[in-house]
Amino acid sequence: MMAASLLRRDKKLTAACLKTDLNRTDNSLGVRQLQELLDNVLNPEKPAGDTDALDWCKCLLAGGEGFEEFCKTVRSYDNATLCGLVWTANFVAYRCRTCGISPCMSLCAECFNNGDHTGHDFNMFRSQAGGACDCGDSNVMRESGFCRRHRLKTGENVPSVPQDLMLMSELVLPRFIVYIIQYLRDGYTEPDSSTERDLQKVLQQLVPQISFLEELTKMGGAMRTVLTKILTNQQIFKDLSMGQEDSVYAKKNYDKYLSALKSSGLVPVEEKTMAGAGPGAAEHADAGAGAGALSLLGATAAASPDESAKEEEQDGGQNVGKRKRVKLSSSTKDPSIMDTLKHKCFLEELLFWTIKYEFPQKMVTFLLNMLPDQDYKIAFTKTFVQHYAFIMKTLMKSHESDTMSNRIVHISVQLFSNEELARHVTEECQLLDIMVTVLLYMMESCLIKSELQDEENSRHVVVNCGEALLKNNTYWPLVSDFINILSHQSVAKRFLEDHSLLMLWMSFVSFFQGMNLNKRELNEHVEFESQTYYAAFAAELEACAQPMWGLITHCKVKDTQEYTKTIVRYCLETLQLWFDAIGFVDEPSPNQVTFHLPLHRYYAMFLSKAVKCQGLDLDSLLPDQEMLMKIMVHPLQIQACLSEIHSNMWVRNGLQIKGQAMTYVQSHFCNSMIDPDIFLLQVCASRLDPDYFISSVFERFKVVDLLTMASHHQNAVLDSEQERPMLEGALTFLVILSSLRIHLGMADDEILRAEMVSQLCMNDRTHSSLLDLISFHCPFCIFPQCGNWWINCFHIPENPNPKSGIVPGSCSFEEMLSAVADFKAPVFEPGGSMQQGMYTPKAEVWEKEFDPIMVILRTVYRRDVQSAMDRYSAFLKQSGIHSGNPWPPYKERTPLHPCYRGLVQLLHCKTLHIVIFTLLYKISMDHQNMSEHVLCMVLYLIELGLDNPTQEEEEEEEPCIEEHCHDSWFPGTSLLSNLHHIINFVRVRVPETAHEVKREPPPSTSADSSTFGQNLREAQVFSLVAERRRKFQEIINRSSGEASQATRPKSSSSRWAPPGTPPQLVTEILEVRESMLSLLIKLHHKLSGKQNSLSSDLLDSPDASRLAHGDGVTAIERILTKAAARSRQSKRSIQEICTKVSPPVPPKKNSPADKKTLDKEERRQKARERQQKLLAEFASRQKSFMETAMDVESPDADVAMDLGASELPESEVFYDCVICGQSGPSTDERPTGLVVLLQASSVLGHRCRSAPAKKLPTSDEEHIYPADTCGAAHDVRLALLQRFFKDSSCLQSVSIGWDGGVYVQTCGHTLHIDCHKSYMESLRNDQVLQGFSVDKGEFTCPLCRQFANSVLPCRPGRGTEAGAWQAHSNKNTAVLVKEVEDLQEQPGAFPTESNLSKEMESVIKDIKNTTQKKYMDYGKNPGSPDNDFLFMYSVARTNLELELVHRGGDLCCGGASAAAKRSCLNQLFHVLAMHMHLYSIDSAYNPWTRLTQITPSRESDTCSDERPEVPMLFRDVPSLLIIFVLTMPQPLRKEHFTCVVKVLYTLQYIQAIAVLSAKFSPEERQAWNSSGAPKKNTCNAEKSWEVLLSYVISELSKAKNVYEAGTEEMSMLSSSVWSSQSIEFSLQQFCLPFLRLSSLLQHHLYGDDLLGCPTEEEFSVLAVGLGLLPSTLPLPSQWNSAWCLEWVVCPFELTSQWCAEVTGFTEMPAEQTLTLLVQNPQWAAPHLLQLPDNYNTIFQYYHRKSCAACSKVPKDPALCLVCGTFVCLKGLCCKQHSYCECVLHSQHCGAATGIFLLINASVIIIIRGHRFCLWGSVYLDAHGEEDRDLRRGKPLFLCEERYRVLEQQWVSHTFDHINKRWGPHYNGL
Repeated sequence: MMAASLLRRDKKLTAACLKTDLNRTDNSLGVRQLQELLDNVLNPEKPAGDTDALDWCKCLLAGGEGFEEFCKTVRSYDNATLCGLVWTANFVAYRCRTCGISPCMSLCAECFNNGDHTGHDFNMFRSQAGGACDCGDSNVMRESGFCRRHRLKTGENVPSVPQDLMLMSELVLPRFIVYIIQYLRDGYTEPDSSTERDLQKVLQQLVPQISFLEELTKMGGAMRTVLTKILTNQQIFKDLSMGQEDSVYAKKNYDKYLSALKSSGLVPVEEKTMAGAGPGAAEHADAGAGAGALSLLGATAAASPDESAKEEEQDGGQNVGKRKRVKLSSSTKDPSIMDTLKHKCFLEELLFWTIKYEFPQKMVTFLLNMLPDQDYKIAFTKTFVQHYAFIMKTLMKSHESDTMSNRIVHISVQLFSNEELARHVTEECQLLDIMVTVLLYMMESCLIKSELQDEENSRHVVVNCGEALLKNNTYWPLVSDFINILSHQSVAKRFLEDHSLLMLWMSFVSFFQGMNLNKRELNEHVEFESQTYYAAFAAELEACAQPMWGLITHCKVKDTQEYTKTIVRYCLETLQLWFDAIGFVDEPSPNQVTFHLPLHRYYAMFLSKAVKCQGLDLDSLLPDQEMLMKIMVHPLQIQACLSEIHSNMWVRNGLQIKGQAMTYVQSHFCNSMIDPDIFLLQVCASRLDPDYFISSVFERFKVVDLLTMASHHQNAVLDSEQERPMLEGALTFLVILSSLRIHLGMADDEILRAEMVSQLCMNDRTHSSLLDLISFHCPFCIFPQCGNWWINCFHIPENPNPKSGIVPGSCSFEEMLSAVADFKAPVFEPGGSMQQGMYTPKAEVWEKEFDPIMVILRTVYRRDVQSAMDRYSAFLKQSGIHSGNPWPPYKERTPLHPCYRGLVQLLHCKTLHIVIFTLLYKISMDHQNMSEHVLCMVLYLIELGLDNPTQEEEEEEEPCIEEHCHDSWFPGTSLLSNLHHIINFVRVRVPETAHEVKREPPPSTSADSSTFGQNLREAQVFSLVAERRRKFQEIINRSSGEASQATRPKSSSSRWAPPGTPPQLVTEILEVRESMLSLLIKLHHKLSGKQNSLSSDLLDSPDASRLAHGDGVTAIERILTKAAARSRQSKRSIQEICTKVSPPVPPKKNSPADKKTLDKEERRQKARERQQKLLAEFASRQKSFMETAMDVESPDADVAMDLGASELPESEVFYDCVICGQSGPSTDERPTGLVVLLQASSVLGHRCRSAPAKKLPTSDEEHIYPADTCGAAHDVRLALLQRFFKDSSCLQSVSIGWDGGVYVQTCGHTLHIDCHKSYMESLRNDQVLQGFSVDKGEFTCPLCRQFANSVLPCRPGRGTEAGAWQAHSNKNTAVLVKEVEDLQEQPGAFPTESNLSKEMESVIKDIKNTTQKKYMDYGKNPGSPDNDFLFMYSVARTNLELELVHRGGDLCCGGASAAAKRSCLNQLFHVLAMHMHLYSIDSAYNPWTRLTQITPSRESDTCSDERPEVPMLFRDVPSLLIIFVLTMPQPLRKEHFTCVVKVLYTLQYIQAIAVLSAKFSPEERQAWNSSGAPKKNTCNAEKSWEVLLSYVISELSKAKNVYEAGTEEMSMLSSSVWSSQSIEFSLQQFCLPFLRLSSLLQHHLYGDDLLGCPTEEEFSVLAVGLGLLPSTLPLPSQWNSAWCLEWVVCPFELTSQWCAEVTGFTEMPAEQTLTLLVQNPQWAAPHLLQLPDNYNTIFQYYHRKSCAACSKVPKDPALCLVCGTFVCLKGLCCKQHSYCECVLHSQHCGAATGIFLLINASVIIIIRGHRFCLWGSVYLDAHGEEDRDLRRGKPLFLCEERYRVLEQQWVSHTFDHINKRWGPHYNGL
């Protein structure tokens, strides 16, 4: 009852009363009233959308005052010292590595900008999963990086919270939270029975309630404390969570909660004890390892037998289920942690529902917003850990695992990055056990039987990479959390000390050992190429390698030796188990390879660190020889398979196998894959018998059969074309193995240097790509390293550079980079494409440090090795060291660490020496399948052996070897002594048909390659297993007495003979009589092509530096020099061999086959020469073409058809058609045309009065005002004229085309118009995708490929008016004026109908279609002839004005500018003139009469309602000039042109004087008036500006409507005092634009040269050129601008008439009269906006700015760089008539040309008509690189040079020509 009455009252009053009641000492009544009220208000049975409940809560919390005031009050007690701002995806945040303690520290923009991070290593990033600001948290970042607000310990000065302030909150909020929980319980249905939609609906309804909670958290520390108490208080939970006893609803609601718990496998404690005897009990009892988590997992299996049955089925029927149980129960932790499964407080149940509902964003944000409260943080972390297993199970079942993963990590990163907290939950909640167990559980859901080795009996299981869990990286949140906690030393120590955990971890790693097995396809090509390898590589890197690197970082000092020993022991044990499980004995299965051996790699890396950092003895960590032999097999198999893959032996497995081989060595993987593998093989090689090792290598690489001295052999396993690459692979591998020192003694700095040099030698690199490519020796990636970041960086690229972290060693990346590389600043290529800033190796690096072996190891593509060699070769040529084709240089190696000295014995074993001897022999005898690379590697091995002698080399006797009798190849194992050992005879096994058999006596040293090598198809099969038991000498060579044989023992050859078997093998004896030295000298002769090429004095004076670089000859010389220097015996042998006369090189022509090959070689050589010649010729043609036609910059290059003024008068102009190639004149019937591009342009309209560009606004206070642009000013002027004057007259008094004018440009090439039509037809039928639209008339010039869209017909006859037309006549001006008048009155002659006239009409149509309608119709009646007339002459004006702009705004440079060479103004003028003849100017209104005659006033005969014509003083003089020229019959005589210019100059001059007079103050006006008046009657008065000024002042003063208006404004504009110099200067400046335009027009029409001059002389030079001044001018001080005046009638009467037109028109207000009178023809050059230096300034202001049109923050904001307008790119919100905003704006602002800066990407896009292109960026980082899409987030700075280029392309209208990658935008931008 009571509640009902309260409900009816006013909410605020009720709240105030209740608060008063509750504040009393006896508040039981108040409490009862409140509870009843809340029972009613917060009734969960009402729909959640009811906002009344929320209003009540707000009023109650505020206790009677307004909720806003309450919030303010609570905030004033905020004692939080952390920022804690929580953000969701797409938020822009910062990370500073300098300030961060934890690598995943992040800051919001506000805290970052308010902190001091100058000079720090920071980057901006766009959050993908969300995060929170760490400012103020000293566990995560250094205090020096805190912002100003959080640096002050705010908590200290905050007063304590008054008791009654939070009273209501403490009572109301628990009920509110229960209310939310009840809704969540009610709404939840199991996903199986419901659609996800239902869950979304429940969440949708709860949004206001959860948002309210979120709002509360933002009130600060005081409110968070209250919330924490409520959320963690167990008593409140007990009292409220079950609801009242008597409430049926509450009981049902609680049951729903219990059933949800049960279905999740989370059994409450009571039930567990009751079910003690049940089937799950045993499991629970020994389920220790799992701590709580384990038991949960066990419970699932017990709870749903059908589920485990399903799993079993999926595992292919093996009883993997049982294995799981065994794995999980292998530790003995206390299972009491189970108790935590019963939720004891609201926080636990809230998190439970958050997980059940799959982490709704609002809930996540609320839970995270509470984190600044320390008590809450600890409680929440424990709750999170308690639910961890449940979270991961939910994740595995989720359909939205990606989103859920991001949200999970959003939370876990905040909790686990704090070392203190991580340690706390590790100790208290067994976090490590839970994580490892859950990882095991997760992977066990997708295990399959391993097929590696013994397929039938294998007991090993591996993860199935095809499963969604691996394919979608579902495991990454868990793995990233694990890596995150392992980064804390205290946690990692616990992990390393817990042996049971380590055992569990090793069994986890073994799940990945041997996954994604590849079997070589031998018959058919594989049908379906599986892409599972992506998942496999990602899984090994993330789940195995990264935790390994994490652990290794904590095992780097002597104190941690025990940890390393433990791990190494467990690795070996697990490996042994693995070998047993797969049934491995000693041979790997053929044709199988897996690239995944994480156990081997763990073992290798811990070994490496143990020796390098902890001083442990290697032998103490190694197993016995047998185990080493086993360990060696699989990594060696991978190396051999790499060669097989590159030799195309796996081609039937599809492209994916190549993908695997490349990924294995790729920069992000190599340090976790190939490097550990090579190191492990080096360790094995250093401890095993070297002969055994070498024989294993050649056998794995399948080239044993090739290593025979017979010229012919049969290979059982390889095709003949595969032998050579496999042999090269085997030798290269041996070289890498013997020379690589990454883990064998190089310091970290040396490694970094070597890595850097190898990457730079392949290609010049940008800084970022180098940083990305360098495999840091310690690649402990900065967490959170997420998901397949190398395939699809979609998880948390908060860390955009996976290795942006920690470069170990003393030397930083930057220092090392500057030591080895030079920076090449970003440059422009002639085509306009932009280069990034690149680093290129220094000269001394090429000379001393280039290491081809390291390059081979690090190249993903074989072409990169070639690229490195080409660059090396170019360097040698350039520096004059070596001009030929160099061989890879030999590089001295770092000394080996003493532990690995055994590796040297590889180079000093007889097996290798026999191989080397055999190969040298085969190469010298030209056997097939030998190559330069083979020789190069053989020489490299010899040199390595000489440089790394064995320790006992001096006293070494021939060692005792078991099969001594078989071993007479070499006496000992030392390479130095074996080099000069001579081998006389060798027994070889050859086919019966081989030529060795046919000759009776033992053959001489020559053994020629056999002719039927190609016909042999070897098909031998023999047992590799049996072979392996013998030393390699038995495999290849067996000696008996004097003869040694190179073949395998007969006993082991179990053969079968397939159909068409090759001939049987027979044994022959080969006479050799060579030593390695003699073979080397032979090869020297052979390579140098000279007999006796080696002089023995070379050995006496070895010049080491000379021999460092060169080809094979140099390499051999270097080896011989070293051998001679290290052994007297070798030196003697070399001298003996050299002194013997070398036998002639075996003659080449003893078989037809050889003759054939020789002829072939010669033919090839000749063909090559011919090709070179052709190419050279083509290049020179191309060059000359480029010079004449293409070069934009060279003004002097003359185009053949250029409008040549210098040609003889009468000759007709001949044009070359670039399509048909014919040359001839343009005729009426077959006209020729210029290839032109017509484009609308608003460049002129964007000019301003002031020279500096406008600044881009970067704050709300800054603005851009468009009113002062040229386009706006002219629009205002025309509108004003049209208000008061006759329309037709207005349309002849100004020009349009400032905005949307048509600009015509040409590449200068001509074609017949009929040829052009057929060319267009062929383009139309061409199906190839073009970057242009043929339907719109677009095409590319057939010759230079420049973009064009029309053809401008060339007028038949002369190019420019010449001869009689040009001669200066002596007629006086009056006569000429009359002639001009007569010419104007001639009726326009209609051109005769011809092809030419048709084409001219068609091009006029094209010109009109180029621009939009609104830029053509300015008249009152659109489409009228007057309108057309205005548009036509304005096209001419636009083109003249633009040429002026391109020339720099003046004509001081003179000459034909770059633009002039491509100018088509002459042709354009004729086309326009022809069109304008259709209009004749009514003689009554012809301006010419008003310029040259004193006409009586016509006012009397005009109708009173007709508007007057525009006064002459208001007219635009250049427009009049163009009108006169275009409307008079063509061609126009030059004398008439000059006459027109002179007459118009008088008008321009009087206008200048009128404008000047208006700028004077009244006093000055008075003074000048009176000073000039007396001189009126002197001679030459009409040529004195003083007199004219005085006269104009007096005339204009007659009416009040001129000078009265703007006295104040004008006097502001005027300079303090006008002197006669400043007046003269001002008059010249006013007239200059007219003179420039006239001169330019004269230049184009008559071919007159434009003379260059200094700026101050421009006026006089132009005046002389136009005939206004005599060419003999006195000094500037003695003449002035008035001298150019030539009056036809009395100047004073004419002036008076012009002034009267202004003063007589009284209807116009004075201000407007003045506006029209004071025109200013001077405009500054057009500029793009001035941009700030730092990109961040733009980004911070604009990326959150709302769009003016739709008031939303655009997803892709963009900025127009011409006018500064802010637009939505691709935004549907601002779409109008299917045009998106950028396209619309480009039409409005640039007449379809737009330049937009994309704020979120830092790049610029250009829109040109219906196409667009990505231009690039004008902002570069400190290393001269673009950062497209701001992926790296480094600070970016304006590159002035690039911005100038962009502006230049805009002004010169060359976007279409320079940028090549255009595409259609379909109005969607």
